Amino acid sequence: MNEDIRSQYQAIIGLEVHAQLLTESKAYSADSTEYGMLPNTNLSVITLGHPGTLPRINKKVVEMALKMGLATNSDITRHNLYARKNYFYPDLPKGYQITQDKTPICTKGHVLIKTKEGREKRIGITRIHMEEDAGKSMHLAGETETLVDFNRAGTPLIEIVSEPDIRDSEEAYAYLQEIKQLVMYLEICDGNMEEGSLRCDANISVMRKDADKWGTKVEVKNMNSFRNVQRAIEHEIDRQIAILEEGGTVYSETRNFDANTGTTTGMRSKETLNDYRYFPEPDLPPLVISEEWLEKVRSEMPALPQELYKRFTQEYGLSDYDAGVLTDEKGIALYFDALCQQTKNYKAAANWMSGPVKSYLNELTLSIGAFPLQAKQIAELIELVGSNKVSHTVAAKQIFPYLLENPGKTAQQVATEQNLVQESDEGALQQMIDEILAANPQKVAEYKGGKVSLVGMFMGDLMKKTKGKADPKLANKLLKESLDK
Repeated sequence: MNEDIRSQYQAIIGLEVHAQLLTESKAYSADSTEYGMLPNTNLSVITLGHPGTLPRINKKVVEMALKMGLATNSDITRHNLYARKNYFYPDLPKGYQITQDKTPICTKGHVLIKTKEGREKRIGITRIHMEEDAGKSMHLAGETETLVDFNRAGTPLIEIVSEPDIRDSEEAYAYLQEIKQLVMYLEICDGNMEEGSLRCDANISVMRKDADKWGTKVEVKNMNSFRNVQRAIEHEIDRQIAILEEGGTVYSETRNFDANTGTTTGMRSKETLNDYRYFPEPDLPPLVISEEWLEKVRSEMPALPQELYKRFTQEYGLSDYDAGVLTDEKGIALYFDALCQQTKNYKAAANWMSGPVKSYLNELTLSIGAFPLQAKQIAELIELVGSNKVSHTVAAKQIFPYLLENPGKTAQQVATEQNLVQESDEGALQQMIDEILAANPQKVAEYKGGKVSLVGMFMGDLMKKTKGKADPKLANKLLKESLDK
């Protein structure tokens, strides 16, 4: 689309995120939530809603919802009512969904994101409510029938509904990253969009920048990655602007995103609201959140990304970039924080985490939980380099790999046993330098005649003589002093 035309419009975007909770049992029954089981095996008469069965509130679901509410600075609803949302859907076995309507457990929250300009922006959260998932319809290749797997039915969800504070696809991406990071830090959701445990619908409208009324909202579904959310938003903004520029009307509807074409297509009209006939769930009592219960959940909250980011930048003096990389994953952030309790060389610690440690984990597709070395051992490596006992190259290329294979040893033990400690005896180094220069009088003369690049050759000879153990800084200083006499 022509940028001049597009620049005359403003997008208004709100996101609805469903996070599947990491409980062992379902929201209102004891059925397993284990992923990947044979179809229709994680079921009971309660999940299927058979007559005479009664649901029961899963306490873990409530506590996970409370944690997300606290993490997003939300108000907590103390007196909660459950509701039935009635609609026909082939993979909704009861014919209704147990959810929350008038009393979402969390309201009026917000998160902070970084915009592309590097400034902080506050994105409001309208509500977070608890509900249960539906089953899954499957269409096998070449088959005309639809198969239904009810294993997912009843799996607990929280729905996180943002305010329409997002203005472009990059802000949407940043917001989703923040939500994913929070649920993973809280360990309430694995954040896997490909498996459907984190799902997002986008509500998008456009308006002229000089208008005083928002445009007609369109909902877009079926986006299975953050990148596809961006693509869908970009396409939908262009589509709506093109309609308005041609004098047409944008209709309120639900549209499907096709990842192959990067386009959206109409699914159903939303000109009239669906009548879900919400009414209070008669089989579940009101849920009361006591002050004692809330404080217990609050006391179990882990350090969150924003808190760690501030610590890393303000206390440890890291750059915004380093702090962002290190807080991206909870395990890495906590390991780095533990490392900083063992060493004051915070920048070196950040470099080791972003370099050798992450490279090792990525190469073997491991999480930091499977990393064989303790933070104290990495701190010892940093100390060896800092005290000029070994070079960084020797520490990273020789001692670190050896430690990974022998995690019971210390860095100092490996450096000593493998004869890797640098030669820092000034007298011994000076004697070797004198021997090298005495053996190369012609090269010394060429150096003194202006061929200063020969210092590299002399350093190479010195490194060979010391078997690579000469302290490079000290050796270079002594060599230049001897050559310049």
